[in-house]
Amino acid sequence: MTHKTIPVQHEHAHDHEHEGGRLCMSRRQFLLSGGSAVALISLGVFPGTTEAAQALKATYPRQKIASLSGLKTGVPVEFNYPYEDIRNILVKLGVPAGGGAGREQDIVAFNQQCTHQGGPLDGTFKPQHQVLGPCPLHLTTFDLTRHGMVASGHATESLPQIVLEIQGDDIYAVGVMGLVYGYSAMTSKRSA
Repeated sequence: MTHKTIPVQHEHAHDHEHEGGRLCMSRRQFLLSGGSAVALISLGVFPGTTEAAQALKATYPRQKIASLSGLKTGVPVEFNYPYEDIRNILVKLGVPAGGGAGREQDIVAFNQQCTHQGGPLDGTFKPQHQVLGPCPLHLTTFDLTRHGMVASGHATESLPQIVLEIQGDDIYAVGVMGLVYGYSAMTSKRSA
């Protein structure tokens, strides 16, 4: 029986510069460079990235959906936008929210169809937690303070957020960020 000796390198014995003729990167270097790239892209440093981010938002004709004076914290207002069969809610959360409008950045609007399988979220707003849900199909719940992202459940996509503009006392819906369940595209032409 012959014995082979296998050379062992200690972690601090090599500096990740070259290994077998290839340039190598440590896990830490990889994560830091990836994080830096994501940060630069989100800041719009690279040409074309701002346009790509804007492509995620479909614009539609302005539609008045409520008035500031009529809003009460924690009481949702239902409206249809951009089509008559797409149900949404507008709510003043009382805490700042991602994409929020108004002086306190706490007025948001979201579609009321679960992004997992289109389950109805009508009447499921929980003001004490600022969430919409759970969906009756698979119990997905969405956090309205964080752009409608999934808080729990099977969905993998955030709720489509309605883009709001405020002019005086009037609140207008002007676009949709995201894809409403059951629509192949959120464009200005109907594509259901």
